[in-house]
Amino acid sequence: MRSDKFLRGREDDVQQEQSGQQRQMRLGVFVQVPGHHVGGWRHPDAVTTDWPNLPLMQRIAATAERGRFDMFFLGDGFATGYDEHPSTIGKFEPLTLLAALAMTTTRLGLAATGSTTYAEPYHVARGFASLDHISGGRAAWNVVTTAYAKSSAVFGRPHPPHAERYAMAEEFVTACRLLWDSWDDDAFVGDKLAGRFVRPGSLQVPHFQGRYFTVDGALNVPRAPQGHPVLIQAGSSGPGQALAARIADVVFTAQNDPAEALAFYRAIKAQAVSFGRRAEEVLVMPGVMPVVGRTQAEAQALFAELNRNIDTGQAFTVLSERLGMDMSAFPMDGPVPTPPPTEHLKSRAALLMEMARRDDLTLRELYYRVAAARGHLLLVGTPPQVADVLERWFRTGAADGFNVMPPFFPGPFDAFVDSVVPILQERGLFRADYAGSTLRDHLGLERPVRN
Repeated sequence: MRSDKFLRGREDDVQQEQSGQQRQMRLGVFVQVPGHHVGGWRHPDAVTTDWPNLPLMQRIAATAERGRFDMFFLGDGFATGYDEHPSTIGKFEPLTLLAALAMTTTRLGLAATGSTTYAEPYHVARGFASLDHISGGRAAWNVVTTAYAKSSAVFGRPHPPHAERYAMAEEFVTACRLLWDSWDDDAFVGDKLAGRFVRPGSLQVPHFQGRYFTVDGALNVPRAPQGHPVLIQAGSSGPGQALAARIADVVFTAQNDPAEALAFYRAIKAQAVSFGRRAEEVLVMPGVMPVVGRTQAEAQALFAELNRNIDTGQAFTVLSERLGMDMSAFPMDGPVPTPPPTEHLKSRAALLMEMARRDDLTLRELYYRVAAARGHLLLVGTPPQVADVLERWFRTGAADGFNVMPPFFPGPFDAFVDSVVPILQERGLFRADYAGSTLRDHLGLERPVRN
């Protein structure tokens, strides 16, 4: 298993920090309940009752805040059905859930996916601005184009091609930014003596006419505490990287090879600079699935148990979606067939095929890797071993931090927070406490100035 290669202890030739103040790692928890591993929900300790389970979500958020995590991150999708991944079949609507979690947390960033293909700029801008107010400046929007054509059925409209979805996304974000800047920061004065609830001249009505979206009116939400919610982008294809370099504060990416992760990191930063941004304005946070045990044997045993519980139908659904063709028709112990060009997850298909060729995987071996981490970094080992890999990627410039993807909840996330995070803190890599109150404070990002 490739994770063994990553768990060999710390390198001595890590890069030194460029400034006197040590750079800090960023951490998010990517919450897919009951778990990211396709077989995770079948583990005896996985919570699967009272679905969807608000107390479980509250517990995960409390654990993340106790661990001083930057954010609680929710993916989203519209598909349901018997063979879908358990985390997608039945779930909360993300903004509704995050508004509830804002009531039981005080510092934790709250991030949710919102589609730019199957939504309207006004609705998305209004929802995230409201969440930012409710949470006191902790909202983040994961900007996605919605990869899968089957999502179009519930909206009754055709699924646009890959390149067009990214063109739509750029327009969508532009429109949202204009809406978020409808009002001055100090517009709502509530001056009873003068009879002025809103300061005259404080409203700037957006007039946006694009190819896909038109906005001709202002947002009826005051300017958010963060100015704009933090923007996250997860596309790694050519158009996805270009969009991230232009608009993203955080890039969520799937990487499993240190050299390729470093190349991706440098490419995103260089593109951001080419668009007139500073490299440090764009934070790269790969996903990582940690399977942590008190000993490596214990961690390997847990991982083996998870793999024994894989449902074949669900695993092939996940694999086939990411490669753009039905993989169940091919011999499991033969080579991974080359999929045709896809209009879905182009970058993920390319990443998985590169991994299969690089590591000489059979279809069965790729099946198990995708069922576990779907192409993200998979680490199976002890807390020091897992911390070593995260430190190495961070110090060598392959990542600014990580989005942690537990195989199931709540146990493995508790184990990461209680055993890996303290090691990172002892090494000076991660905060001992929050220094600010907003998500932009946590991430070291400036508040956008109203134009």
